Amino acid sequence: MLKINTASTHRYFSISAIVAVIPIVMVGIGGLIPLVYLLAKAFSAEGSALVQIVFRWRNAKLFLNTLLLTAGVLALNLLLATPAAWLTTRVNLKGRRLFTVLCALPLAIPGYVMAYALLAIGGNTGIVAQLIGTSIPRLSGYPGALLALSAYTSPYLFLNLRIALLGLDPSLEESARSLGYKHYETFFHVVLPQLRPAFYASGLLISLHVLGDFGVVSLMRYETFSYALYTEYMLSFEHIYAAWLALMLLVFTACLLYLEAKLLNNAMFHRAGRGTSRQVPMAQLGASRFSAYAYLSLLTLITVIVPTSAVVLWMFRGMDMSALEGLLEALIGSLSIAVPAGVLCALLAVPFAYIGVRYPSRTSNALARVAYIVYAIPPLAFALSLIFCLLNTADFIYKTLPVLIYACTLHFLAEAIGPVRSSLYQASPNLEEAARSLGYSRIQAFFRTLFPILMRGMLTATALVFLATMKELPLTFLLSPAGYETLALNVWSYTTEAMFAEAAPYALAILVFSGIFVGVLTRHETQT
Repeated sequence: MLKINTASTHRYFSISAIVAVIPIVMVGIGGLIPLVYLLAKAFSAEGSALVQIVFRWRNAKLFLNTLLLTAGVLALNLLLATPAAWLTTRVNLKGRRLFTVLCALPLAIPGYVMAYALLAIGGNTGIVAQLIGTSIPRLSGYPGALLALSAYTSPYLFLNLRIALLGLDPSLEESARSLGYKHYETFFHVVLPQLRPAFYASGLLISLHVLGDFGVVSLMRYETFSYALYTEYMLSFEHIYAAWLALMLLVFTACLLYLEAKLLNNAMFHRAGRGTSRQVPMAQLGASRFSAYAYLSLLTLITVIVPTSAVVLWMFRGMDMSALEGLLEALIGSLSIAVPAGVLCALLAVPFAYIGVRYPSRTSNALARVAYIVYAIPPLAFALSLIFCLLNTADFIYKTLPVLIYACTLHFLAEAIGPVRSSLYQASPNLEEAARSLGYSRIQAFFRTLFPILMRGMLTATALVFLATMKELPLTFLLSPAGYETLALNVWSYTTEAMFAEAAPYALAILVFSGIFVGVLTRHETQT
């Protein structure tokens, strides 16, 4: 049984822990049991057929393509986000808060919308050809996928590095400077090693997005495991090879998780003593500040202005009033998934956060990580395993809206736990004990003491999951009911047919909704 050191509250918290564990176990079963059916489907082939499926040359090519794309996106993100994080935290530039928001704004632009914008620029009928009369080659393949995914995922590294830089102990840099280190030597020998956790955490998150991406690689026609999994599922009848591709993708993901844990094993980055909290003096660039402004402006141009302008230009070029009817239907379809998924994730995040904060132990940590394990499963692989599970157990609910909401809730639950856990850290365990001593029941004590404190974190969690679900494509594509419309599905389906004008209203709606939520989520951070 889970324990807490406070003897007077041992019985109360033990019962609460048991109640909290129940939804955690249900989430674990709901997320991991479908993988059993995926394994069963994969090993349903026999003998030589199994060997031929696993050891074919195409699998090696898919692995190499996926590895190259992941490594390329990580490398390009280092070049894009690292200088931006440094300039917005350590340099005395006017408009630093504005540039912080602009560098985080690509979070509002889904990868497939970024790919749509890049495709819409080039070609004989592209935006450039319409504006200046000269066409440029249309980006596709590896270069197109690399640029679209890098622009889309750069905020993850930017925000992690920014937070890490703001939290560094300035005395370390002062000591290095007093020993004669120059500015660049201080950065490489003192600052950069302290940023390792931020690099590893954001690198893992970016890699998971690249491995799970389906829209960008499909539009750019670049074969990765996700793209091959999609085509194999759509074209095959028995889906055995699709199951093996999903398992290979899972193994790739597991290797990344193991590598990240190994790199951070026994690493220490905190102060040896208490120290004091002081702000690092801002660097004065002088004449070179114009280069800094140019860099941040160019980054904003590539990641925000170009894709947004492409969507708006195609919107006005191909404006059709009849498209608004489909837009309304698709918007309602997206909201029908995003709203319940956001609310459910916020509610389910409470027991996960409660166990992790109130009962810190190996057991509670293991339970709290169940949601992160499910989140690490690439969406296409998770959707495919859920399909196999449903077809063998409950085929009557296959391709229904509740199943789609269920899948989105399980997949995005990990994104909701952090804000709720942060709110719970601010609540003393004595609040519940005091309420119990006044005669309130356990449920009444929770709602009168903890729930008001958790509300802010739950609202943030709801917004995060809402934002993620509005942009979600792989789960929606494989699990949505026949004929069901969402904004993401319409953007992807029209863009695959090079119908950029028809896709523009749906892409713009996603940008507007996502931009509003990104602005809300970054407002408090920019005030620091």
